[in-house]
Amino acid sequence: MTDRTRQTEPTATGPQLYLETPAGADAAAFGPMLGDVLDRFPVACLRINGAGDEAALGRLADVCREAAHARDVAVVIDDHLRLAQVHGLDGVHLTDGARGVRAARKELGADGIVGAFCGGSRHDGMNAAEAGADYVAFGPVGDSGLGREGPIDPDLLAWWSEMIEVPVVAQGALTAELIRTLTPITDFIAIGPEIWAAPDPLEALAALWAAARP
Repeated sequence: MTDRTRQTEPTATGPQLYLETPAGADAAAFGPMLGDVLDRFPVACLRINGAGDEAALGRLADVCREAAHARDVAVVIDDHLRLAQVHGLDGVHLTDGARGVRAARKELGADGIVGAFCGGSRHDGMNAAEAGADYVAFGPVGDSGLGREGPIDPDLLAWWSEMIEVPVVAQGALTAELIRTLTPITDFIAIGPEIWAAPDPLEALAALWAAARP
């Protein structure tokens, strides 16, 4: 297990921060802001939103890798296993549940990070964990268009945290109020779309992250 992968293990001081880049982010414009975020907040894992063409994603991957690895932060990318390998990222975040987890694990080896988004399905989450996922993400937690169904039942996160060793990520339409309720029952709080549309993303992130501190 690498040092950066080790950062994705849960701590006893509350959930860790899992940051998602904006959809379609321009590498040159986003780089300086990313540096500011990583300097100000204890990001444990940075996830590159996989929307966009491969050339643009490749440029963004390079910028994110340089900024994150300089601060010992892990970087994963949505679904693009080849881009993760070519651009020296730490792994992938698979958006289709348990599908592909086993194959990604085989490609990346034991040290690569493989995460899986499983909507609100306990069954998919357990399958992903059994197939070798390093973490499982459930969501949306809040009222959002993320996924095909409405908000998940928070009891799923509580059950998972109590019964399953694989870390769990809460994501989707998070508010400060929701984050306060999730703090005892999740290993990671995923924040991204909630802040990038704000006039001051760093200020928005500070407000949300403050709610995650016990």
